Amino acid sequence: MPVDAQLRSLNIDIPAQPEALVKLSLLLADDEVNMPALAGLIESDMALAAAVLKAVNSSLYGLSGRVQSVQQAITFLGTREVAAVTFEMGLKAVFPAAPELDPVWERAGVRGLLMGRIASSLAVDPWAAHSAGLFEECGKAVLYRHAVERYKPILTAAKDDEELLFLEHQEFGVSHDALGAALCESWGLAPAAVHCVRYHVIVNSTRELPMQIQRRAICAISALANALMADPETVDDVARAVAPQADMEVVMVLRGTRKVQAQIEAAVARAS
Repeated sequence: MPVDAQLRSLNIDIPAQPEALVKLSLLLADDEVNMPALAGLIESDMALAAAVLKAVNSSLYGLSGRVQSVQQAITFLGTREVAAVTFEMGLKAVFPAAPELDPVWERAGVRGLLMGRIASSLAVDPWAAHSAGLFEECGKAVLYRHAVERYKPILTAAKDDEELLFLEHQEFGVSHDALGAALCESWGLAPAAVHCVRYHVIVNSTRELPMQIQRRAICAISALANALMADPETVDDVARAVAPQADMEVVMVLRGTRKVQAQIEAAVARAS
């Protein structure tokens, strides 16, 4: 059964994309992004602008001075990273605030940044990679919003995402990877990001890229970012496994990944 029909039969609602993010997507679609317009759009929503500034001033970015405006953030970080932080805040805002979801959003921010920067270092579409990283676990928030009391114990009990998929299927007849992909598609993300979100659990557990994945490099980068976050000592093994499947050179992939890892570690060290 197609996911859309399955969701209708299960009465699971996919939240609509916030209007600010629809406008942001249109701005980003231009070959030459109008940076003043981008800053103005973000700053027109006071809560969103405040959340974006709080995020870019965090230790993750390690900026040398405190950023006071969205325009400053764009100058220091670039259009893509500020747009991605805005998407991260907008995504989080459509779901209920809950302690159980805090780790999901924390991982999303780190994973998105890692994937965007690794992709940029490898000449792969950095926006598709960054957005895939942000949205990878968003299906968990969809299920949490759909049935808090039923989903909370499942989310807490699962020892890893493989077990979580099994428990979700048992309880709801659908899992967070499919729901996350449906949300990505509904919000107009690139097909490569949609596929990455749909298959990330399989790729992380098996290190195999399913044949139906489009632009396989994005999914390979997801595996690398998740390895960096979960167990950095496995990064070499993951690169050797997934890079050839995405027609990428293992040495180049490792070089780009280690460079980004060093950037993030240095940023955190400067801020601490």
